[in-house]
Amino acid sequence: MDVENSKAQMKKGVLEYCTLAVLSSGAAYASDIISRLRESDLVVVEGTIYPLLTRMKNDGLLAYRWEESTMGPPRKYYELTENGRTFLLELHRTWCDFTASVDKIVKHLNK
Repeated sequence: MDVENSKAQMKKGVLEYCTLAVLSSGAAYASDIISRLRESDLVVVEGTIYPLLTRMKNDGLLAYRWEESTMGPPRKYYELTENGRTFLLELHRTWCDFTASVDKIVKHLNK
C-alpha cells in the first residue's frame, strides 16, 4: 500500500471544498488561494488549482474579474457566486456530517 498516494487522494477530495472556503472571505488571486491552502498544509500546485478554478467557474460557482497590477499584467480575481455560496454551505453540512461519522468509527485509534 502506498500511504502517500492515499494521503494525496484525501487532499484532492477536499480541495474544492477548501478552495470555496478560502473564497468565502472575499475575492482572491489564484496565487493567494494557493498560498492560503499551503499555509494549511494542503500542498497545491498551479497545475491542480487552475483547472479546478476553471471547472468551478464553468459550473457557475465562481466568477472572476480582471484587476490591474502594479507588478505586471492584470490579475484575475475569483469570487463566489450566489450559487457558489449555497453550494459551499451544502458541502459544509455534508463535511460536518461525514467527519462526525468517520470520527465515531476511528475514535478508538486515538487511545
